Amino acid sequence: MSPFMMSDPLYPVIFGVAAVLSLIAQFRVKSSFAKWSKVGNYRNMSGAEAAAKMLASEGVTDVRILRQQSGFLSDNFNPGEKTINLSPDVYDGRSIAAVGVACHEAGHALQHADGYAPLKLRSAIIPVVTIGNQFGLPMVVLGAGLGWMGLATIGFILFSTMFLFQLITLPAEIDASVRSKNALVANRIVQPGPEADGVSSVLTAAAFTYIAAAVGSLLTLLYHAYRLGLIGGRSRND
Repeated sequence: MSPFMMSDPLYPVIFGVAAVLSLIAQFRVKSSFAKWSKVGNYRNMSGAEAAAKMLASEGVTDVRILRQQSGFLSDNFNPGEKTINLSPDVYDGRSIAAVGVACHEAGHALQHADGYAPLKLRSAIIPVVTIGNQFGLPMVVLGAGLGWMGLATIGFILFSTMFLFQLITLPAEIDASVRSKNALVANRIVQPGPEADGVSSVLTAAAFTYIAAAVGSLLTLLYHAYRLGLIGGRSRND
């Protein structure tokens, strides 16, 4: 950490806001999933069965649904392998929460099959984002600390790809949730009303984690842009 960050009263404020948002998002996800994991769905289907039903209803037959060994809410869709990887609670669970999360990941599989633009763009920039996530902020801190503003600026640009990735992720996540909720009702896995509202509650809480991450990255980005003199005048590290 550079000297100006250690002595800067603005930095802990930025970090604190981002940390609080992250904690709130995690609490909302865990509490919503815990609540709706106790409520069974109308068809008594498991998460894996519901995801398979959703894919079949859209004619997608080349995606495998796999059970992970562990990892609470570590569910994901791997477009390269064409696999939906579900945590045990979701794969085996027969609750509103389980089918909601499983079908959300199936929604990503349908996006991939449809050539959904935000998902394709997100996948395309992952290599650059990986580099930016690993080296962006260290380069900013090192460059600012040593007065090498060129290095700091390059690091800032690299780190900004992380925010871009999170920004692109938001419409993809929202669209996958909409597909999930529509499919669950259309396939009569959950009933309109309280059950559908429960799915919305779980997926909305999950979406808030992405919003919190994006806001945290934006605040960090604006902070460093300000301190490097990219916005608001000359560098505050002079």
